[in-house]
Amino acid sequence: MPEQQPPYIRIADELRRRIAEHEWEPGDRLPSRAQIGQECGVGENVVRRAQELLISQGVLEGRTGSGTYVAEPRQRVRVVRSSAREQGGGSPFRADMKALGKQGDWESRTEAKVPAPAEIAARLGIAEGDPCVRTVYEFLADGRPVQLSTSWEPYDLTGGTLVVLPEGGPHAGTGVVNRMAQIGVTISHAVEQPEPRQATAEEASLLGITKAALVTHIRRTYYSDQGQPVETADIVVPAALCEIVYEVPTNRH
Repeated sequence: MPEQQPPYIRIADELRRRIAEHEWEPGDRLPSRAQIGQECGVGENVVRRAQELLISQGVLEGRTGSGTYVAEPRQRVRVVRSSAREQGGGSPFRADMKALGKQGDWESRTEAKVPAPAEIAARLGIAEGDPCVRTVYEFLADGRPVQLSTSWEPYDLTGGTLVVLPEGGPHAGTGVVNRMAQIGVTISHAVEQPEPRQATAEEASLLGITKAALVTHIRRTYYSDQGQPVETADIVVPAALCEIVYEVPTNRH
């Protein structure tokens, strides 16, 4: 027999349907959980889980002490993931924002010689505790944070060169591919592993989203043409604010 859908998923679908059919408009306050539960034949906890799911997806908005409301529709920022775009020079993020009529920018904070945690060391093929250059980014669309990223590079690779600081020196802000080329390292490819999860409290605060809202966590690692990992990053993209699009190059032989 097919597996039965959890009750809260069924209620979430029902609430989504009623919003789509304009029973409730953006800005409207939903009935109480007790009332919805009575109408749908479920308990308040089931309704609460359904509403939390829809809040994480940007369909509803919870207001402390006031209730749950239908969220105002927002234009999602289109984030394009493409190796070809990085090699073209300039900032792919700024190009994406310009296409939407938005001003794209970022703020960053870099620390040198940060000991590599175990997971980062494994991704970079170095020993745990080896020094790294860590850069934390907040990407902004019209001044509003829409993406977070924490980048790690082995200090032994860039230490003593002009590109040791990703956002400092003559090659600041040109991206990993172009910076590494300045020290004779050719990047052949990147591997990205996207995974949905809930935002941490810190991420939610930085991005201006509700705690436990749905985000896509991308683990990205750049490799040289020698197969050596040269940079790895944890990129966090809020599902309610951004859509992720992958451009996959094809070669004709």
